[in-house]
Amino acid sequence: MNARTFFIDRLRVVLSALVIVFHTAIVYGAAGGWYWREVDDLARPLSLVLTVFCAVCQSFFMGFFFLLAGYFSPPSLARKGVRAFVIDRLLRLGIPLLFYGFVVGTATSAMVRSSLGPEFFSLWLGMIRRGVFNVGPLWFAEALLVFTAGFTVWSLVFSGRERDERPAQVPSPRRWVVWAVLVGVGALVIRAWFPLGRDVAGMNLGYFSSYVFLFVFGCIAWDHRWLERIERKHARPWGWLSLAVVPVLPIVAISTGVFSGAGSALAGGQSAADIVYAFWDPLVAWGIIAVLLWQFRVRCNAPSARWDRWASRAYAAYIIHPAVVVGVSMSAHALALPTFLKFLLVSTIAVVSSFAIAGVMRRMPGAQHVL
Repeated sequence: MNARTFFIDRLRVVLSALVIVFHTAIVYGAAGGWYWREVDDLARPLSLVLTVFCAVCQSFFMGFFFLLAGYFSPPSLARKGVRAFVIDRLLRLGIPLLFYGFVVGTATSAMVRSSLGPEFFSLWLGMIRRGVFNVGPLWFAEALLVFTAGFTVWSLVFSGRERDERPAQVPSPRRWVVWAVLVGVGALVIRAWFPLGRDVAGMNLGYFSSYVFLFVFGCIAWDHRWLERIERKHARPWGWLSLAVVPVLPIVAISTGVFSGAGSALAGGQSAADIVYAFWDPLVAWGIIAVLLWQFRVRCNAPSARWDRWASRAYAAYIIHPAVVVGVSMSAHALALPTFLKFLLVSTIAVVSSFAIAGVMRRMPGAQHVL
């Protein structure tokens, strides 16, 4: 990897770990869909805290993954050529998607249905024989296949155009405000047709306004190396704005009865809470993404064997983590611990175990070409 972008591999590690903690938070009370929940009471104070944590994570972390995927698509296509690029993406996205859908996802569902009992294997094998497909968090690979196809077609159609690779200035805060408004409007339009929680082929399209924007922005940003040029002057104003905006959503949600059940859930209607949520997402996301890019480039951009080892396992850890989170949390169900301590314990074990198992997975023959 180019010495200037060690920090991006570090970010992938942190984002993958954050996804694991995010799903563990849902187990212990945060709002959201997951395979198994120990706490299902949004009125509890801890559930409110974990829900806000998950809402903040949801605002930026998957969009950040799409931003990074878009950022490295142009150089990968230029280096490999169209045929090799497409084959590489089919291998690195398609095989994990199929492996998760037919093997890991069904195993995770069988854990829940069997309560980790002796009938687990019969349930799991039955699902495999019936061809049950559980896309789970690998909706990301599914969506990225679609985005990559669009990017490849676009590149072929406009391959004859001369590209201006002179580094342009990093977009101004004013532009980012405009883009946040447009992304928010896009989210409202999409959610009117596809409310949050309604999956289409395993994808929650209500969040895709920001995902599409960030992937496209990443593709454009490569020519100007924008992600490597985020400075304090770009990140700090947005960071403070995001920090100021974060409390707005829980205040609106509480005042409109979302957590108590008196109001409608944040799914994509035309309520005040729905409208606030659509614009809250990008306003929070832009600042967090900018601050992370700036801070990691400044503080975490030196060679490190330990970071490199974790980075090489991040993708496999993402793929395997649902089974780990469910297995660990169900095993810890009988522990007589306060819920928050149990959340911290299970999160830690799940993150460490996912990355450890990922290391074993990558030692399998041919796995490093995919993972």
